Amino acid sequence: MTKFSLPDHPHRRFNALTGDWVLVSPHRAKRPWQGQVEKAQNDSRPAYDPKCYLCPGNERSNGDTNPDYPGTYTFVNDFSALMQSTPDGGFTDGELFVAESERGICKVICFSPRHDLTIPEMEVEQIKGVIDVWQEEYRTIGQVDFINYVQIFENKGAINGCSNPHPHGQIWASKSIPVEPAKEDKRQKEYFERHATTLLSDYLEKEIASGVRILSQNEHFVALIPFWATWPFEAMIISRKPAQNILAFDDSERRALAAMYKNLTVMYDNLFEVSFPYSAGIHQSPTNGKDYPWWHFHMHFYPPLLRSATIRKFMVGYEQLATPQRDVTPETSAALLRSLPTAHYKKSV
Repeated sequence: MTKFSLPDHPHRRFNALTGDWVLVSPHRAKRPWQGQVEKAQNDSRPAYDPKCYLCPGNERSNGDTNPDYPGTYTFVNDFSALMQSTPDGGFTDGELFVAESERGICKVICFSPRHDLTIPEMEVEQIKGVIDVWQEEYRTIGQVDFINYVQIFENKGAINGCSNPHPHGQIWASKSIPVEPAKEDKRQKEYFERHATTLLSDYLEKEIASGVRILSQNEHFVALIPFWATWPFEAMIISRKPAQNILAFDDSERRALAAMYKNLTVMYDNLFEVSFPYSAGIHQSPTNGKDYPWWHFHMHFYPPLLRSATIRKFMVGYEQLATPQRDVTPETSAALLRSLPTAHYKKSV
């Protein structure tokens, strides 16, 4: 009788952070590809673009002019999805038709005045400047009386929802706790109440001991492909200490986070020698003034590329109607990323 094998046989993996499941079908990675192939994007850009509404000194779409900023620059989003002025209220028509107002604050974070520098091509100290701003914005926005969650994120690449090529991120802070952080809050709290340790502390300990999904590590942070990864090269950065949020990190820890952010994204770019698209974001404790000892700081990275710079993973059909699915195992993806050079591919040209 054949013995079950993770690398060979279809199976489900449980996401301990959210309570969701993902179907893994490793045998399908061997099938020939006859699907859509897209042209690779030209990632060559000038250091300054006079038509870019995020470059220093340029006029934005609302008529404001950006200052000649030398480092990281933030401003309230000109097309905010959430607004402070939204009145309280809602709509209810029985239990099947329910809506409620949502107040919030949306900001844009320009990582650098350089139009052509993405995170993997920036110096660690420049990236630390971005993280310093993240910390201050989380502190400041989180103190607003109606803000209960601050979501910091980055969309890199037009195929991943980025509307402007100038390297930047965003903050959407809201009155309610969004769906994904709320799932993680529930799971982490239940685990902490059972074990008196954070879920990600115990998870990280086992991942480090195994090593098969580890990508990079330093004194304060670890980058890895999670056991339950859905996207082909999905990754996480997890703090070694169980910090509730970014306010727990001192100067050296923020520098270590910057180094890990760079290391991971250099791996991404080197994989297909292209400016690798992804969505990334921080998950950390809510900002409603309560203590969250079960929360453990981490960053998620969700890149859409699959087999090359021109082949994407789409969530369609079965994934939309039933369960997310992947072919290449997380262990295979981790081994591939680990095998890449540590220097950015443009440096060797």
